[in-house]
Amino acid sequence: MANEAETAVDFVRAVLDRCQGFRETKILIVLDRASTDNTRALMDELATTAPQAEVIWAPENCGVADAYLRGHREALARGADWILEIDAGFSHQPSDIPVLFAKMDDGYDCVFGSRFSHGGSLKDSSLGHYLVSYGGTFLTKLLLGTKLHDMTSGFQLFTHATLEMILRRGIRARGPFFQTEMKTYCRHLHLAEAPIQYSSANHHVGRKAISDALHNLGRLFRLRLLGRV
Repeated sequence: MANEAETAVDFVRAVLDRCQGFRETKILIVLDRASTDNTRALMDELATTAPQAEVIWAPENCGVADAYLRGHREALARGADWILEIDAGFSHQPSDIPVLFAKMDDGYDCVFGSRFSHGGSLKDSSLGHYLVSYGGTFLTKLLLGTKLHDMTSGFQLFTHATLEMILRRGIRARGPFFQTEMKTYCRHLHLAEAPIQYSSANHHVGRKAISDALHNLGRLFRLRLLGRV
């Protein structure tokens, strides 16, 4: 989370509501210095009354990839069987969570939320965001031979063993492309996509993130030529 004070409490409660029925559920809320409003105070207060919620304060984070990877490591350290990654702020809809769970229950190693599969959507976003998301998927499929309809989504579900494998490989991308890198390492696993409804009017991908994406796409392409992805 970062600067999500207006929606943070409702979002966490909505996620927990959609995660009922498991032996145990824990939501790890990763916050760092990118958040300058009172989101952290709200989440600390919520955690005192909602034992399933745990705030992870990570001031060492240097970007979006660090924040997610910190959450991944914390989830693995707690022995989670399934690890769900979801953006806060209702860009990802908690109502879509059961769709991913239902797929995973069929025995997949990982399930990826897809805006471009049948039944999925990307709305309230700029044309630039659409072109980056769709174009990134097209380039990745062309250069890396991946088959997913959406290679840039950050709404995804992993088994413990799958996420361990990804982190063992090492995530080199520092920007949003790390989502694509994670999916690339899963390309030979038993995986599935599930349609999701994505909505974000404020998403922006700058030149630095695009440069990072192109650099790492080239690196993964070279690894593919060597038979290493």
